[in-house]
Amino acid sequence: MDQGWRIGGARITESSDTHFAFDVLRCRYQEMYRDMGLGAIGRLLSCQRDGSFCEGFDPKLKLTRTQTLAEGASHCDFRYDYEAE
Repeated sequence: MDQGWRIGGARITESSDTHFAFDVLRCRYQEMYRDMGLGAIGRLLSCQRDGSFCEGFDPKLKLTRTQTLAEGASHCDFRYDYEAE
């Protein structure tokens, strides 16, 4: 499973039944927006929707992310937690 994530430009940092964490090292969305001259608003166009997607998929699924490539960080840190009943 880890190999597919690395090919896509990410690394898994933690994985359990209720927690999944990975870092995105290369983001093709961010690259596309930059190439289109929209790098300054790429975060608004793509990154902002990630948390809402999780809530719509399952209200018990929570995303925490403290930084993004679009904001100039070295990576995006995705941390998903599933709140068991």
